[in-house]
Amino acid sequence: MGSPKTFSGHVIGLLKEYMQDLVDQAAQEARSQEQFGFTTAVYRPDQAISDLLALLDDRIESEGVQVGLPDGFLHDMWNLCNEGLSPISDRVWLEANLDGQSPRKATVRELTYRALIDFIDTSSEEEGIEPSGHGVSP
Repeated sequence: MGSPKTFSGHVIGLLKEYMQDLVDQAAQEARSQEQFGFTTAVYRPDQAISDLLALLDDRIESEGVQVGLPDGFLHDMWNLCNEGLSPISDRVWLEANLDGQSPRKATVRELTYRALIDFIDTSSEEEGIEPSGHGVSP
């Protein structure tokens, strides 16, 4: 693994807020699609991570400095997401398929983001860095 990054509680809090925004957005999309009789396409953890990175890029462009996101945050997150994609995807697949039904987009996002925060904490612990202490419920 590359050099793990540790993020302040403030940054983890912002990250969780952004993650929750994406989960809420997916739930709203699902309600709208169901209302009009559309079926939802399969959604994967790599798509959830891509959506998060796109949102982070957008938020950093618009408010990064004002909200206290560190320089290089997007790059650090991209590296962490790249390193964690396989174990995160495996975990999400297991958790999402326990009931035998195809998980909704909001569920995949929620499970993916929870696994990502756990991955960030675990990566910090493995390197002897104090974890954020912010177990996730995005």
